[in-house]
Amino acid sequence: TNNYFLKCPQTFAQYCNCKTMASVSTYDIKSELEMFDITCDNDMVFDKMLEQCLCNRLQGEDIVLEWVAFSTTKGGMKLNLDTLEQFEHEVEERKNSGFSCTLSHTFGVHSWKCYSCFAGSKQKEQEEEESLLDSYSTPAKGSQKRRLTTPEHPQSKRTAALIASPVLLLSPASFSPSSTPSQKYSQRGGRGDVVSTFGAVQGTPWMGRGGQQQGAQLELLEGSEDSLINNYKYMFQRLRDVRNVLTEKIELLGEELRTHFSIEEFSPLSLPAQDCVTVLGQVCCDSNGKLNAQSVLLEAGPEQGGQQVPVDLTELREYSLFPGQVVIMEGMNTTGRKLVASKLYEVSGIPLKHQIKLLKLNWSLMVMVACGPYTPSDGLTFDPLIDIINVIVRDRPDVCILLGPFVDSKHEQIEKSQLTETFEAIFNRCVGSIIEGTKGVGCRLVLVPSQRDVHHHFIYPQPPFTLHDLIKDDAERVTLVPDPCTLLIEGVTFGITSTDILFHMGAEEISCAAGSDRFSRILKHMLIQRSYYPLYPPVEDVNMDYEKFQSYGQMPVCPDVLIVPSELRYFIKDVLGCVCVNPGRLTKGQVGGTYGRLLIQKCSTSIDGKRLSPCVAGQVVKI
Repeated sequence: TNNYFLKCPQTFAQYCNCKTMASVSTYDIKSELEMFDITCDNDMVFDKMLEQCLCNRLQGEDIVLEWVAFSTTKGGMKLNLDTLEQFEHEVEERKNSGFSCTLSHTFGVHSWKCYSCFAGSKQKEQEEEESLLDSYSTPAKGSQKRRLTTPEHPQSKRTAALIASPVLLLSPASFSPSSTPSQKYSQRGGRGDVVSTFGAVQGTPWMGRGGQQQGAQLELLEGSEDSLINNYKYMFQRLRDVRNVLTEKIELLGEELRTHFSIEEFSPLSLPAQDCVTVLGQVCCDSNGKLNAQSVLLEAGPEQGGQQVPVDLTELREYSLFPGQVVIMEGMNTTGRKLVASKLYEVSGIPLKHQIKLLKLNWSLMVMVACGPYTPSDGLTFDPLIDIINVIVRDRPDVCILLGPFVDSKHEQIEKSQLTETFEAIFNRCVGSIIEGTKGVGCRLVLVPSQRDVHHHFIYPQPPFTLHDLIKDDAERVTLVPDPCTLLIEGVTFGITSTDILFHMGAEEISCAAGSDRFSRILKHMLIQRSYYPLYPPVEDVNMDYEKFQSYGQMPVCPDVLIVPSELRYFIKDVLGCVCVNPGRLTKGQVGGTYGRLLIQKCSTSIDGKRLSPCVAGQVVKI
């Protein structure tokens, strides 16, 4: 209907007749929407549209026509509060860019001005129409014009079928200005090669049940009431609140360690003593620089005086320390101004509950793990994501955990804003393609956000994604979780974080005679410190909300499997009875990366007092 205005100026003149707007009601808006077969059950949507009518002096039919034109250019958006907010935002954005008109028809048929303003030639009108049409589309190769769909020239069934294809939604032509696939990614070698292994099993276990039985049961460990399931307000924390969180961390973890090592009590850190004392505190640096053996301070909690005292490490034969670590040290402090440490209490086991409930598994469970970015760095083509979808369809895992970034803020073209659509729209098409491409596979999908997802909240802990308009079948097989989270999959505990804690702690940790396996040391620290991000202060890339971190950033139990994707080299290894996995990233620059797959089986939780993980085997595979 909107395209008739292109050929009927008289009708358009009536449409844009500038006069005082008559009263408009939500009933008028509902009636007009029904004419276009647009339905919405949320009354707040109609109230919002009524508000836009009053602000822009529009009738009910006018706002509906504007919405139809806008949603059509966006691939048929459904009407809800989020899309309506995007509609209003782009209206204001285009008005500020100079596409304003007397009646504010910025997103009207094609940003027409009022009819009385059309004094130019017909050629100028056509040029303006084509220019604005092109601003809402991606030019095809060799052509700068968009195909018009009118009653005289309807869209072909073949074209409609192609648009509905998830592969075409992520095709190279769908992202401007990058319209060619990555040559280095397409020419990569070693596809499907196994580059890291853990455990050994007989036969070929890397095939899921394919939906032959009831789907795997997933739930957040804390439960819906205590889990981070909604967005929250941040940037309001006070230094006093941060201090309270850090103090409580020292006290709670210190009590666990005191019980574990059977220590009667801790001595005040800054009190002079002629005998050897045992003290509790948090490691920190004496300056803003990187921690080293000469800059170590130990900060005590309020019960031990709350002071900072320098630490002399020369008498320690072996140590591994990082800022924010809660430790127990033994040594001499004759002046109260420096602790000469002679012993650092090392935890060989974990003072945490290992298992909170019996395993529900009666069969082998195959879990696949992949971490973004899902595009090579030389273009915004989602070929790697399409490839991982094909792997899911082929191997039919029971559960697939996909970690962000899905729309990477560090991508060059995103940093330069060289796009013709919003980040949210790209994300919705990306996730929509994943959901559509895995239908009928019998696979549960778990989506984990990342600090690098440009469209999502830049805060840690990070709330889960929000997906609107999912049909019932899709909503049942898609689980949206925060970063970090502790997830139960058939009773097996998975600890998951998409933040690169390995890289962050690796740059800050100092060690002496502690072995060459830095990954194992860092992972051991995470498990002992009971935290998904034990580093303090955090790196500049992490915007930490400590009040929420106290509730949602800790490990309530020691996980059976810990997933910690990183820019560092991939691995699968057992650390203190927990299988820790870095699946790598699906793309590394312009070339392909790796993903991981795990085999879970019901087994005894311990043998001879040593804890065993239900994860019996794992592999890291090249995409």
